[in-house]
Amino acid sequence: MIDHRQAFQDEARELLSELESTLLELDEKREDNELVGRAFRALHTIKGSGAMFGFLDIAAFTHGLENAFDRLRKGQLTVSQDLIGLSLNAADQIKKMLDAAAGLGAADLTRSEAILTELRFLIGAPETEMAAAAATPPPPAPVQSGPAREWRIRFRPSREALLNGTNPLRLIDELRQMGDLRVTVDASAIPPLSEINPEHCYLAWELMLTTPSDANSIRDVFVFVENDCELTIEPTDGAAVEPETPAAPVQPAESRRAAQAAAAGASSIRVSAEKLDQLVNLVGELVTVQARLSEVAARREDAEVLAVSEQVEHLTSALRENSMSIRMLPLRATFERFRRLVHDLGADLEKQVELTLEGADTELDKTVIDQLNDPLVHIIRNSMDHGIETKEARRAAGKPPMANIHISAQHSGANVLIRVSDDGRGVDVEKVRKRGIEQGLIQAGAQLSETEIVSLIFAPGFSTAAKVTDVSGRGVGMDVVRRNVEALRGSIEVDNKPGTGLTVTLRLPLTLAIIDGLLVRVDDDYFILPLANSLECVELTTSDIEDAHGNHLANVRGQLVPYIRLREYFQMATQKPEREQVMVVETEHGRYGFVVDQVLGDHQTVIKNLGRIYRNVSVVSGATILGNGTVALILDPHRLVQNAIRAVSHNNPVVGRKNGRARDRRNQNKSNTRKEVTIDAT
Repeated sequence: MIDHRQAFQDEARELLSELESTLLELDEKREDNELVGRAFRALHTIKGSGAMFGFLDIAAFTHGLENAFDRLRKGQLTVSQDLIGLSLNAADQIKKMLDAAAGLGAADLTRSEAILTELRFLIGAPETEMAAAAATPPPPAPVQSGPAREWRIRFRPSREALLNGTNPLRLIDELRQMGDLRVTVDASAIPPLSEINPEHCYLAWELMLTTPSDANSIRDVFVFVENDCELTIEPTDGAAVEPETPAAPVQPAESRRAAQAAAAGASSIRVSAEKLDQLVNLVGELVTVQARLSEVAARREDAEVLAVSEQVEHLTSALRENSMSIRMLPLRATFERFRRLVHDLGADLEKQVELTLEGADTELDKTVIDQLNDPLVHIIRNSMDHGIETKEARRAAGKPPMANIHISAQHSGANVLIRVSDDGRGVDVEKVRKRGIEQGLIQAGAQLSETEIVSLIFAPGFSTAAKVTDVSGRGVGMDVVRRNVEALRGSIEVDNKPGTGLTVTLRLPLTLAIIDGLLVRVDDDYFILPLANSLECVELTTSDIEDAHGNHLANVRGQLVPYIRLREYFQMATQKPEREQVMVVETEHGRYGFVVDQVLGDHQTVIKNLGRIYRNVSVVSGATILGNGTVALILDPHRLVQNAIRAVSHNNPVVGRKNGRARDRRNQNKSNTRKEVTIDAT
């Protein structure tokens, strides 16, 4: 029973998330009956399953709200801002009641009563009706209007029904509320007393129900047990019954019935995140052991051992891909959650803001998604408070009163780019500069680029707010964004357009566990480059070096590609070999090369976090253990190139600006490029 109660809580939270999104959408499309039906079904399911598994307080409270949406469906009530706001508050209260049931604090039951009282006055429901709702959860199936019809219902629960938390008498009571009910009990399956299992159900029922409701409404009463019972519903007059046709997309909690209409054999199970993490960790250890096996097999030159090693490598690779794909989830649920945040902040700040989403089906590792919520919340709050202007200010600037915040996601190699854009005022660079000087973050005479000045908003304690409010002003929001994103081995970029808007881009790794890498060597040290970013490997010839006249440029099939020599970048005091190789990778700044002694080949890389002492080494995103037991650092090509460009920018601002547009210069001739591009990280 504990497992079933936990399943209900998980399912109820999913439904509440769907309900919240539906309510916010309904606030914009108040004549959409489909949205009303979707909200009603979510409430209906929470109430019905809550009553079944012993959450009677949640079922009773939810029923009061369900009544309101039943009236909306019947046209007896119209959608209003007050109803939407009260419904959102009710959804929050249900979440608190779920938390209380899970032992995570206590729910204020007086708040439940206050919400029901407000709801009663809002919809004009009789006080007795609301009092009844607070006392006992009535039936989930709505009684329809129209001529009554008699139905014969044969219901035989499975033997294990009681063990699964089903109370057949409660279902019969729900049917009784729909009309006139005559009940006949079939006790023929009861075994001799010596063979009775007191936890099994041996009874069956034949029920004659006279009601104006249709077959679908009657079937709704049995929605949670339909797959575990024998059930027939047919009119006594012998007339044909119309097949069930859902009017709207089936909600998550109604998946039991949907499974029957879906492809045969399709099924899913819930697995705790802890077990999933344990599986991925074990696969990671297996990958490391497999690499060691390959190393040993290669040294022994035994054909049989090599064959076994190759087979283990193939199986390990397939297992790795399967286990990682299980943890990949779409970002839609995370993005949809912010509709409520924008709605509530808009009301508090008296600003009209529309949230639009793009790429919500982009998938990301669940571990990354779990840590993504706080950074995005702070970015949106900062945008709402500092970026978006008041309606009056927007009109004066020639902008529409309704502002826009746009969240998008897209894959980029081994990363996912998440952008949060607004059409507000952008960052006042001069104001940020003055504030930075006041707080001692920069010197008064410092010559900084606009990008460097804007980056001050991520400094601890930095804020341009004149006073502290509930939304901002304490200088901790954007600092939290920076720290959380860096903890995920990601990076942040800001594109500021004063007067037009601001775009914050989060570059995040697809996963924090295992990646496909490219193993390279510099002297006796090993490094890993993400395979998704790697394009090709070419030899760096003596003529290439001579033709570049001291610049770090390689001729790759007629195109000049700037490169970074890892030996020089990491200041390794070793002798340069006669032959070097350039690994060409794709970055946001265009194609860049990394010069190494040797490219050794593909490598399944289990990412190990470095200790806290290395937390400020931005160009290294982790480490891995090779088959021979040595450690290889996992490099971040994007950060390497970014740091190299920044170093050049400080030495020669003109060169730095042109380096930032490397992608646009790929087809320029050699003489022009030689003057414009220089990469020298030393």
